This record gives sequence, C-alpha cells and structure tokens, in this order.
Amino acid sequence: MSIEVLNESGVGVDEQALARLARHVLDGMRVHPLAELSLLLVDEEAMTELHVKWMDEPGPTDVLSFPMDELRPGHLADADDDDEADPGLLGDVVLCPAVAERQAKTAGHSTEAELELLTAHGILHLLGYDHAEPEEHKEMFGLQDELLASWRDERKRT
Repeated sequence: MSIEVLNESGVGVDEQALARLARHVLDGMRVHPLAELSLLLVDEEAMTELHVKWMDEPGPTDVLSFPMDELRPGHLADADDDDEADPGLLGDVVLCPAVAERQAKTAGHSTEAELELLTAHGILHLLGYDHAEPEEHKEMFGLQDELLASWRDERKRT
C-alpha cells in the first residue's frame, strides 16, 4: 500500500503515525494492498481556499476528501489475483492541524487523537461512506469508532 504524507501546514505532526493509522484503516476495510492514498496537511489559508472552491463553504474546515477511483471496501482483488489486480488510486485526504487543534480542545482530547479521527473519517469518505442521513451517519461513525478502537488497541500492544 502506498501512503504518501505531505505536511505543508507548518505544524509538527507525527506523519509516520498517520501513515500507519491510514494503513490500519485501509487494511480493516479490506482495500487492495497496492492502492494509493495521499494525506496532505495544510494551513488554514490553504484549507479555506479548498473549502470555498470545492464545497462552496466559507472558512477552513477540518478534513476534506477527494476520491480518485471508485474503490469500495472489500470489493477489490487480492494482490496475487492477476485477473483483477487493479489496485487503483484511492485519492487524497486533506487535513488542517490548526482546526483539529481547536476541535481537540473543545472535545477534551489531544490534537493527535483528533487528527487520527479525521484521518479515519476522511478515508471512509474516500470509500464512499457518508453521514447525511441518520442510517448513513450510524454506519459511518460506527465503522470509524471500531477502526479507531482497534488502532488504539494495536498501539497498546506494540
């Protein structure tokens, strides 16, 4: 799995931990092991530009997802299956650590925990999950909670 992390935010972030979390989420969702994902961390100005341009919403947001290929969890071939071994480009998750830091304070947890939540959330959006309707919200946030709990359990064991 190719996971590229680019930190253009000017904020110190554990990029390796975010890449490991992204791999954990993608593995948990049974995404092809050769799929490609990009995590981009930006400052508030860049996030505001993206938020206005793509969502027609003012100000910065915490996370945006830009899917590339129509990949879905569990529906991709195994890496050794030559008939369907087309891993695809999953897309980009854009995070804003400055917004995440404010949200973390409000939520009463660390900025790292907030960035983990936002990373998992953004990847689920890339995989086609949404939370506009109550049933969608329940499914997406349930998956997000399960993936983050298993990630934290895994980190405790290592």
